[in-house]
Amino acid sequence: MKLALQSTTKIVELGVAGGGSCMARIWEGRTESGIKVHAYITRIAVAEGENTEQFDAELLQCKTPSAAVAAIPLRLIL
Repeated sequence: MKLALQSTTKIVELGVAGGGSCMARIWEGRTESGIKVHAYITRIAVAEGENTEQFDAELLQCKTPSAAVAAIPLRLIL
């Protein structure tokens, strides 16, 4: 499966059953066949040798979340 994702400005706190939590940015996109998806991204890394300055600049480009994503509570328990 291939996904095309775009970063949004929405950040949520993911609580883990039993304690602990982490922050995740919600990314929105579609599958190759057009199915809408959203992903909770907690970490992202650039491969060694890649242009991290360009990546950092692109990472700052966030879109306003769709109404469906905007309605997601700011704290979720997994």
